[in-house]
Amino acid sequence: MAFVTRFAPSPTGPLHLGHAYSAIFAHDTARAHGGQFLLRMEDTDLDRSKPEWASSIVTDITWLGLSWDGPIHTQSRRITNYNQRLERLVDRGLLYPCACSRNDIRAALAAPQEGVAHQVYPGTCRHRPMSSRQPEDALRLDLAQAFSELDPVPLEFVETGAAHACLHQVDPVEAMAKIGDVILSRKGEDIVAYFLASTFDDADQGVTHVIRGEDLFEFTPIQVILQRLFSLPTPIYHHHRLIRDDQGKRLAKRDDARALSKFCAEGASPADIRAMVGL
Repeated sequence: MAFVTRFAPSPTGPLHLGHAYSAIFAHDTARAHGGQFLLRMEDTDLDRSKPEWASSIVTDITWLGLSWDGPIHTQSRRITNYNQRLERLVDRGLLYPCACSRNDIRAALAAPQEGVAHQVYPGTCRHRPMSSRQPEDALRLDLAQAFSELDPVPLEFVETGAAHACLHQVDPVEAMAKIGDVILSRKGEDIVAYFLASTFDDADQGVTHVIRGEDLFEFTPIQVILQRLFSLPTPIYHHHRLIRDDQGKRLAKRDDARALSKFCAEGASPADIRAMVGL
């Protein structure tokens, strides 16, 4: 079996030690298996993503001594592709328009963040038909309807990360209680959700193993649901530990003191970075 994995940062700020751990871990695992390591820019947040941050990411990854296979995959160039596939869900009656607040919708489109509670949508707009769709509406997945279409085939994924290692089954009742009707896009701004774009890209790029932080584990079921709805393969998942500060808090891009560029400027070596993150 071929081994293909990826490092998929968002170019919205500097890479820090947590990113270094994830990138090195994925790169080294791919090389150990004689596989491929891909680099993807997840820049569907068009307001916050900047070319200078994308360039900085390439500089940092190169400085770490990591090499990637093939061209850099850039999500912002594929918005039309994502929207065309979304329309297939519209045709199947699995989406509905949502006119909830722009801030709430924007937050729902981004990648999940540790410590930020996911608000399960109460179904305020679930009654709305697609014929009532307005230009600024978001599109939500009717999760109950999706499960009814997929039933009775069980939804499963393999997890190899130490914290959750086993074969997981996606339970419809639990998914609807904990995840709910997620937003997949905001049409008027050509923004698609993190987990939708990454699901399509993993399939299109032939990714066999998804290696990422454990803060994304709880949203894996929605990606498995999307994979099944589009008859896409389900990769093997590995959610690794997070790099934390002295108070035990997950590192974020606002932690500039731990930016790789600063360590480099202060004379640290790639080997020093590996030691700092326990690799």
